[in-house]
Amino acid sequence: MSWQATFLQQLINGLTIGSVYALIALGYTMVYGIVQLINFAHGEVFMVGAYIGLMVLSVAGGPAAVAGGMPWLWLAAALLAAMIGCGLLGLGIERVAYRPLRRAPKLAVLITAIGVSFFLQNAVMLLCGAQDRYVPSPVPVVRWTIGGVTLTLMQVVMLAVAVMMMLVLHRFVHGTRLGAAMRATAQDPKAALLVGIRVDGMIALAFVVGSSLAAFGGVLFALYYGTISFHDGYMVGLKAFTAAVLGGIGNIPGAMIGGVLLGLIEGLGAGYLSAQWKNVYAFAVLVVILLLRPRGLLGERVAERV
Repeated sequence: MSWQATFLQQLINGLTIGSVYALIALGYTMVYGIVQLINFAHGEVFMVGAYIGLMVLSVAGGPAAVAGGMPWLWLAAALLAAMIGCGLLGLGIERVAYRPLRRAPKLAVLITAIGVSFFLQNAVMLLCGAQDRYVPSPVPVVRWTIGGVTLTLMQVVMLAVAVMMMLVLHRFVHGTRLGAAMRATAQDPKAALLVGIRVDGMIALAFVVGSSLAAFGGVLFALYYGTISFHDGYMVGLKAFTAAVLGGIGNIPGAMIGGVLLGLIEGLGAGYLSAQWKNVYAFAVLVVILLLRPRGLLGERVAERV
């Protein structure tokens, strides 16, 4: 394979997984933008979404659903079930774990987030088993090869639906009254409360929307790699956090750009250096960004609180 073909192939691979990182990073950045909380349980919400999608697709029969002529229906059902389930999970996490600590020291909230992460990991391990689970895909196996570069139907679907969800989120945040209320809460929660905005409701909504996006990404991730494990959320969650920091924590466009850039760095690093070191590339980027530009590429969008 020529260097041009290698470059284009890794570019496609990087964009595909980067779109998933971007979806998960959006959850981090939305929550941080409103309550300045790094929800380290967010990666486990992503993992739970993947398992919910697995349950729906197992009922469908995976490839058998394709033969039955309903692949897109089962894919939509898996995505919708994961988003609803994880949206409710995110709401429960906010109500039970974080809301009682709203005025507690930041360290207490951070420890709680880590505790929720371990709780979800072990709960899924006990319920679904410790072994990797095969994820049957309803998406037909279709490949196009041009000049040594291969593009699959699954990659096209992932990129298309990820971009669609990002556009929907952008429209929601910047084109609806609820989105305006969330932005007002992020800018100044006390002033938002004075003008009649239910601040607690907006914080809960941020958790619901962020968790739903993580679940969406979780199903796509499971379909892309064909397997899912209870510990996948930990590593992917850290990478999504890196993407959020890369773009600018609290900055929604920054989270999208950071996720895509991180995927490209991983893909190109795997293609030209070593695929075994792809996790190292992600965290090397985090270290460099924190040293050289701690506010991220587009900067933080968080109001100063007094």
